[in-house]
Amino acid sequence: MKKLISVALTGAVAASAHAAEFKLPAFETAKLPNGLTVYMMERHDVPLIAVRAVVKAGAVNDGKQAGLANLTGDGVLLGSARHSKAEIDQAFDFRGAVLAGGGGSEQSTVAANFARKDTDTLLPLFAELVQAPSFDATELDKLRTRKVDGLKQAKESPRMVVGNYYRAMLFGNAAYGNPASGTVNSLTALKQDDVKAFHQRYFRPDNAALVVVGDFDPAEMRKKVEALFGQWKAEGSAPQRTSYGAVQADKARVWVVNKSDAIETTFLIGGPGIARNDPDYVPLQVLNTVLGGRFTSWLNDELRVNSGLTYGANSGFNTLSQTGTFSISSFTALPKTEAALDLALKTYDRLWSKGIDKATLDSAKAYVKGQFPPRYETSEQLASLLGDMYANDVSRSQIDNFMKDVDSLTPERAKQLVEKHFPRKNLQMVLVGKAAEIGKIAAKYGEVTKLEITADGFQP
Repeated sequence: MKKLISVALTGAVAASAHAAEFKLPAFETAKLPNGLTVYMMERHDVPLIAVRAVVKAGAVNDGKQAGLANLTGDGVLLGSARHSKAEIDQAFDFRGAVLAGGGGSEQSTVAANFARKDTDTLLPLFAELVQAPSFDATELDKLRTRKVDGLKQAKESPRMVVGNYYRAMLFGNAAYGNPASGTVNSLTALKQDDVKAFHQRYFRPDNAALVVVGDFDPAEMRKKVEALFGQWKAEGSAPQRTSYGAVQADKARVWVVNKSDAIETTFLIGGPGIARNDPDYVPLQVLNTVLGGRFTSWLNDELRVNSGLTYGANSGFNTLSQTGTFSISSFTALPKTEAALDLALKTYDRLWSKGIDKATLDSAKAYVKGQFPPRYETSEQLASLLGDMYANDVSRSQIDNFMKDVDSLTPERAKQLVEKHFPRKNLQMVLVGKAAEIGKIAAKYGEVTKLEITADGFQP
């Protein structure tokens, strides 16, 4: 049997009762001879185990076959070479276990949560799905049909698709502009051979990590991992990451997406953001909390509480491995579109015109610190975190230093970060609504491009 090649043993003090002392629990990082990265974190508080297989492949690898990674990620669950979908579903359901999969922008994940006593039964099935899914033709056809129907329905709800238009606007034809869910036409055209080829190309040990968090004996789990994943082979050279694109924001632009029966306008406003592993990721969470990251934020106060223009408004940084986007998002009744947009922009400008005072900053810091530890309490949450750290090249120091980085943020430093990271000029805007009405005001905010929501996809 092949042995694990030890790379690192990462230790830390477990989370204490004091939020300021929060540290990521100790975990071991190792690598199999076939290149598979393995993370193992012991947690004996409950007899449960969370397992994640994270593959560095997603919509950025779809090329012109939009939705391929997403279909492959879900299709992995349709049975293995040894067991049918029904047999696997029964095995997990009978034991009250959870099995899930999917493909996002840059990563595909297969996840399972089960009781420790069921490890010997369910972990082998999990390994089969990751390495040798069958992509049963009948089941795959049903899955594709459901996804196509879902895309058609999504366009009836602007809030479900406005993000796709925004990403397409900011990244154009670059890989980051690919819609993870695909389009009706692109999904309809995908075949079983396409899915199998994508899996063979990207689901390989030297392009993946296995994360195991929960109640297990390390020595025993190492043996199980070696036995179940040690023979996983990679053919040909490993896929290499290239540039997936940069935000296009050299001039102010407005995309007006016409939904002729809309009675509301849904909008996103923003521009370039940051990568997930940016050194300023943590303090920016605090600053965004002030602007639009909680119910008492500036945006929600102004657009909902004070003016009644909307039921909610928020903002946020959508991070990717190489870059990211920033956006303000809300919706309003059609006749109030211009008032809502102007108020959102006026409120956003407070970051520069007035800045963030110490009292406001301290309140946001306390809020962020209170929200932080509960995000990483369960084995499932920690397994997802380790998977994201692998996929986005995030070091554990970002987690361990979270409280310190929050505490050290001053109004002076906040001002510097606002200037550096929040887009102020050449703002990009997507408006989804009745173009006959909102098109009249769109030119006020930038160069206008008109689209029809009924058209396939999210590009002009």
